Amino acid sequence: MTATPEAIADAIAAARAAIPIPLEGRALASMSCGKTAFLVVMIGSQALDSDKFLDTALNWQPYILKAEFLAVEAPHDGKWFDLQQTDPEARKAEVRHAAEMLDSFLDAILAKRRIPPSNLSLVGFGEGACLALEVGLRRTVPPAAIMAFSGAFAGTETLGTEIRSKPPVLLVHGDADEIVPFASLAKTKELLKAADVPVKSLTRKGVGHVVDDDAVMIAGDYLTKILVKKPAHDDHDHDHDHEH
Repeated sequence: MTATPEAIADAIAAARAAIPIPLEGRALASMSCGKTAFLVVMIGSQALDSDKFLDTALNWQPYILKAEFLAVEAPHDGKWFDLQQTDPEARKAEVRHAAEMLDSFLDAILAKRRIPPSNLSLVGFGEGACLALEVGLRRTVPPAAIMAFSGAFAGTETLGTEIRSKPPVLLVHGDADEIVPFASLAKTKELLKAADVPVKSLTRKGVGHVVDDDAVMIAGDYLTKILVKKPAHDDHDHDHDHEH
């Protein structure tokens, strides 16, 4: 039986949809003479794309010698999902679709580099922070760390039933953020504490929707202590605030 033009078009569309969109961007190679042990994935936003966000890691690279820092490119013209979407259910579906795409990419890139999933860290800004939390807390093997700058967690309704891992989390937010409300910091922290996730928060006074120099240095110290000075299974209680 000969396929109709419509059926052929549908088959082509389905095949194209099944092809993974390349997310791998620029990387900063590990500075160690030995094998790379850690992968730190940098996830940007429309306000700060992943390639520029990766430059933040230049400050951390000399202290975490065995880590590769990798920028993940947003798949749709620099967008992970539509920020103008006002329908809550549609927004939730878009976020989950982006999270599933990112999660699959992480599995593939870890396998490609032969790095264990427990040695993955996720660092996100804006929408990237949302995805870092959305993905990291649902991975079967807990990441070594999650650092979320100026983001809001979208998966509040289902986290309690879907959470699989409880990695240490650092939330960083400026109290003058004009794009993502500063109140998101307290809301996200409260949610994570309720789920027994070890979480620290860093309030940046007078700082807007940017990653400022002091926050970069403090976050770098946080990540260094986890990846270099502490074992990956460390379960020290990180639940206290820092305000600078």
